[in-house]
Amino acid sequence: MKFKSLALAAAVLAALAGPAAAQVKERVFKVGIGLSDDHPQALAVKRFNELLAQKSGGKLGAKLFASGTLGNDVTMTAALRGGTLEMTVPDSSTLVTLVKDFGVLNLPLTFANEHEADAVLDSAFGQKLLAKLPEKGLVGLGFWENGFRHVTNSRRPITKAEDLAGLKLRVIQNPLFIESFNALGANATPMPFTELYSAMEQKAVDGQENPTATILASKFYEVQKHLVLSRHIYSAWVLLMSKKTWDTLSAEEQKLVTEAAREATLYERQTIRAFGDKALGELKKSGMQVTELPAAEQAKLREKLQPVVAKFSKEFGEDSTRELMSELEKARKK
Repeated sequence: MKFKSLALAAAVLAALAGPAAAQVKERVFKVGIGLSDDHPQALAVKRFNELLAQKSGGKLGAKLFASGTLGNDVTMTAALRGGTLEMTVPDSSTLVTLVKDFGVLNLPLTFANEHEADAVLDSAFGQKLLAKLPEKGLVGLGFWENGFRHVTNSRRPITKAEDLAGLKLRVIQNPLFIESFNALGANATPMPFTELYSAMEQKAVDGQENPTATILASKFYEVQKHLVLSRHIYSAWVLLMSKKTWDTLSAEEQKLVTEAAREATLYERQTIRAFGDKALGELKKSGMQVTELPAAEQAKLREKLQPVVAKFSKEFGEDSTRELMSELEKARKK
């Protein structure tokens, strides 16, 4: 009787699992990124692949294409919209041309730390931003951390706000970044990330701005001497899937992808923060001279950037800016 009961239970479970299992087909999503395959972003894509396999019994997977082999953030996002690529993880600023509200995330000197950023991105406000993407041919599966951005250059140490004047700095292809650095007296030069290393090597630009994890993983220390911990902008990535791909998935497949993305998001944030903590020490060992702006100089940056913040708060949407600040206030009170 005991064996019959076990057999019956197994049959019932199989019957229940059957329809769900039938809804999961063998699929491997191509995921293109601009960073190297040892960067925390790439490690998180690999973890996403492992999670998909675990949850789907090996039927679903994600194949990483790193180092810009499939294009840059702009071209890969366009490929998702066109249905010729399944997934990518661009900087949120890349999406501003499609959904202007995303721009509020990059307003200079907004977030004080990573926990404030998590609170805003994981709030109803963050979900509201992602909900605007499907009509643009994209599905947002989560916000990944890029981190606080810092300036590097090959010419001189930055010890005060005025030291940025005259430096030719590569920035993301985004008006906010361009106008922010021009307001600080630099010569902002928009350029795809995939072209940056060679541009610095050939002295076409003096420097750039990125989090320490990216500076280390991309070996910018080979062509840059000076790093200032400016923390001028917090930068997030968005884990994206093509809506054309998403729409071919069954409800069960969509559920598994969503669950794997949520877990991969937590993994990515932990991984990049641990990597970032070690990165600064590694950059110093590699010969970079690191400076930090005193509070008074940081205040000068804030003052110079006020007109830019005011202009883009209106451009990105005053309602979105207010919602972000409201979530930020809640986070700071906790």
